[in-house]
Amino acid sequence: MITGRDPATGRSLAVTIKDGRIAAIEDGPAGETAWLSAGLVDLQVNGFAGHDLNGGGLVPETVARLSAALRRDGVTTFLPTLITAPEASITAALAAIAEARAADPLIAHMIPAVHVEGPHISPEDGPRGAHPRDQVRPPDLAEFDRWQAACGGLVGLVTLSPHHDGAPDYIRGLTARGVLVAIGHTDASPAQIAAAVEAGAALSTHLGNGIAATLPRHPNPIWSQLAEDRLTASFIADGHHLPADVLKAMLRAKGLERAVLVSDAAALGGLAPGLYDQPVGGRVELTADGR
Repeated sequence: MITGRDPATGRSLAVTIKDGRIAAIEDGPAGETAWLSAGLVDLQVNGFAGHDLNGGGLVPETVARLSAALRRDGVTTFLPTLITAPEASITAALAAIAEARAADPLIAHMIPAVHVEGPHISPEDGPRGAHPRDQVRPPDLAEFDRWQAACGGLVGLVTLSPHHDGAPDYIRGLTARGVLVAIGHTDASPAQIAAAVEAGAALSTHLGNGIAATLPRHPNPIWSQLAEDRLTASFIADGHHLPADVLKAMLRAKGLERAVLVSDAAALGGLAPGLYDQPVGGRVELTADGR
């Protein structure tokens, strides 16, 4: 039996589990402080608990261990996220994820699709973030089709910068293939963002991050995406990526119905404070406050 409060009403509940399924829901004990929730869904997971999807040489066992670690923390559905890398690295990682899904029905249930963030992003410092500059490249439908061939069509979300020549045609091509296209890691102009949306882009990836440190007051890529009602936006609400007042203002502008929280977790997530050497980012100090 699991006890906790209903997040919608605050009511205390007692949930009986039988053979791995909910058998009954009844009134729970008074004074319960824990909250009950459905499993968490995360559209952007690069790694967690020391398990890295982007460190090179990804094997199915790493995907399985990552899935188990996330499940222990309440995540029941997630999109493994692969960042900018050589094509051969992306296709090899996609194949490893597909193999992990094929080996375990639970992993297949947890991973409905893969998010490829890049390599078609801005090459500029700031919007590029931690992605390697030398692997940033223009969008190419032939390359995308090779990704899909490597994993049986598992790529379901692609984040790109619409400043690239040919981006609208690429977006239309992915949309026609049933793939969700997101705008992110971009310094695109308002006109380029508008063209991307007209072509089918429907999401802003971690809006407010993956952006230049200094922007024009107006126009800029944040305003253009906040104002576009056809774009849902994901946000990293960890207290570090966005200050609380910025997050609050963005949520009010976008509306809760068009807002998604993501972790953008990396292999350092869930580890003890200390110094770590990372394939992406180099030597990193993880502090006690999670920064």
